[in-house]
Amino acid sequence: MNTQDLFSLQGRTAIVTGGSRGIGRMIAEGFLRQGARVYITARKAAVCEQTAKELSALGHCVALPLDVSSLEGAKALLAAYAQHESQLDILVNNAGAAWGAPFNEFPEAGWDKVVDLNMKAPFFLTQTFAPMLRAAAQTHAAKVINIASIDGISVNPWETYSYAASKAGLIHLTRRMATRLIEDGIVVNAIAPGPFASDMNVEARDHGDTVADRVPAKRVGQPEDMAAAAIYLASRAGDYVLGHTLVVDGGVTHVRGDA
Repeated sequence: MNTQDLFSLQGRTAIVTGGSRGIGRMIAEGFLRQGARVYITARKAAVCEQTAKELSALGHCVALPLDVSSLEGAKALLAAYAQHESQLDILVNNAGAAWGAPFNEFPEAGWDKVVDLNMKAPFFLTQTFAPMLRAAAQTHAAKVINIASIDGISVNPWETYSYAASKAGLIHLTRRMATRLIEDGIVVNAIAPGPFASDMNVEARDHGDTVADRVPAKRVGQPEDMAAAAIYLASRAGDYVLGHTLVVDGGVTHVRGDA
């Protein structure tokens, strides 16, 4: 048994949606450090291109700034990516949105925007890139990693109805996709992050010490924690893990009342 290269991504290609900041950037940086060629996408072109420029110090990182919340956006990303590569080894469906409002005031726009990006987009991105993933699967397992949330597993204190529903749906969608796509040599899993500092989780970003007091591990997540989880699932080490949601939360899910 050769375990030396279990976690290597040398020679692999990866797309990370929402890769310009937060958890997406953590994953992109981790992949680059393991030898992958990484393509990041985000709606804000300037931010996406600046992040790619910064990460290029670690390896091959290219910005493909697009809005992937629709099928048209997924097809546009495929066309842009096809200018660089002929197959895809790893697709990370990370781009996401949140919306909070009281129950009686929660708007339809806050439902549609969040569900379209958090749950619909991962399905259609995977469907769109399936031929490229199948091409990679001719030599090794191709990977799809959906970024869910612990809020899809247990109930948070905030009125984020569409966010919680979309992340719970994504977790089950991951299982359904996994059992079908393994027939094509494509391994599908998910990660459910807990408190990581990001623009989406401003509480962990701006009040990390206070948040850490509610975490059994007594700290918020670090970039290395997220990178390690994604590298595990993306590499040979995760080939026999199928339809699983890896919870990376320092134990938060176990101490929530609704867990």
